[in-house]
Parts: sequence; structure tokens; C-alpha cells
Amino acid sequence: MHTENTAPGGRVRAAAAAWLGGCAAAWLAAPALAYEPASAAPGRINDPAAGWDHLWHEVIVDITIIGVLFALVMAWFLWRYRARKPGEVGTQSKLSPAAVIGWAVIPTFIFMADDFYLAANGWKLWNDYRDVPADRMEVKLESGMYSWDYTYANGVRTQNVLRVPAGKPVMLRMTSRDTLHSHFIPDFRVKEDSMPGRVTYLWFYPKAPGEHVVSCAEYCGVMHSYMAGKIIVMPEGEFKTWLDQEVAKLAPADKAVDKSAEQTADKPANPPV
Repeated sequence: MHTENTAPGGRVRAAAAAWLGGCAAAWLAAPALAYEPASAAPGRINDPAAGWDHLWHEVIVDITIIGVLFALVMAWFLWRYRARKPGEVGTQSKLSPAAVIGWAVIPTFIFMADDFYLAANGWKLWNDYRDVPADRMEVKLESGMYSWDYTYANGVRTQNVLRVPAGKPVMLRMTSRDTLHSHFIPDFRVKEDSMPGRVTYLWFYPKAPGEHVVSCAEYCGVMHSYMAGKIIVMPEGEFKTWLDQEVAKLAPADKAVDKSAEQTADKPANPPV
């Protein structure tokens, strides 16, 4: 004959089991709910800088709430269980097995669910940073002690100043001629290392004209702090005009190099002594 267990201990154990089951489901589902494929609508650029700001805001909110809750609980414990007279020794109530498990497991599930939620969003953001838009401008970067040397697709070269058009994603293909450097653009929330013998990349989305600081975020030598530069975002028309002017400057230099090479080739070899 089946009888329903209505004893207080049975109700406590049943409630604890249901609560633990709910926390476990939330813990397992949080990463799946947080993660979304790193894709943008057709014609729209998925700017990871906005995602970085959003994720950092969530981290700050989470650690603030957790810190305040812990501080309040600690303050309440200090007041509730304070010694009321010299030499007083406190006593404790014995916890049931369900209460022991609940106090140990439930907070663990809650905090782990939050950690996995943030980790899933971080993984999505990482994929956004590695997914470079197809419609982009590419620039080669060679870092070295202590400068940033940029080379555009048409051969134009600049040092420590990168000019780019507004509204166009920019990708840097990077290497180093000496040691490890890290190209950091704080305003665009992006940083990537460059190193000898390897090509790495980063990309950013300059939406509006303006100037942005570039710094080296990896200690690279005694003048590391002097390894700074800037990115100048220009209206598209102004950028094209500047780039055309720089290309025009290259033509005379290229002709001079070619003429010097021809003269060297035509010069007769020195007669034997």
C-alpha cells in the first residue's frame, strides 16, 4: 500500500532536491542561452568593440552584486553572533543532511552558472574578433624597436601614424623584425601581439573621423614606453585624396631607383689588374 510521505524531514528533502534540480538545469542551460552565433545581418558590420563594452559592463555588475551580498551577509553574521558578555562561547544548531548539502551545493551552482554565462559570452566575443569582414582595407604592419611601420596595398609607407577612412573595417597583418610587441588600440578595444617569423592579425571598425592612440602593450626594451603612435580616421574623400598624393610622391622615387639600377647594370666591370 502506497502512503505519501508527509513527515517534515521528507518535505525538506523533497524541496531541497527540487531546488537542486532547478539550479542544475539553470547551470547547464546558461552557456547555451548566452551563446549566439557570431553573425551579423547582411550589409551590417558586427563591431566587437560594442560587445567588449557590454561584456565588461556585465562583469562589473556581477562582481558588484556578489561583493555587496557577501559584505551584507558578513556584517549580519558579525552582529547576530557577537559576544554579549566576556568569555561567552557560542553554540550551533545541528543541520540536517539536506541542509548541509543545500548550503554547499546551491551556492556553487549559482556562482558556476554565472561564471559559465560570462564565459560563453566571452567565447562569442572572441569569435567576433577573429571573424574579419570581407569588405575591408588591409595594411601590413612591421613592428620594431621602437616604431610601427605601416605599408598600404599600393606601396605607401608611414611610420607611427596610420590613416584610415571612416566607415571601412581595417585589418592589420602584423609581424616583427626583432622581438615581441603588442599593437594596442584602446579606443577600439583591440590588442594583438606581433612576433618575428609569424604573421598575426587584428581588425577594427573606425566609424567616425577622429584620432586614436596606439601603444605597445608588451614590454619590448628600455624604450618601450616611447613606442607610441596614432590612428587618424578621415572622411573617405579626404583619405582618398591623401593616398593619391602619397602615391604621386612614390613615382619619382621609383624612377630614380630604376635609373640607378640601369646605370649599375650598364657600367662595365673593372678590368683585371
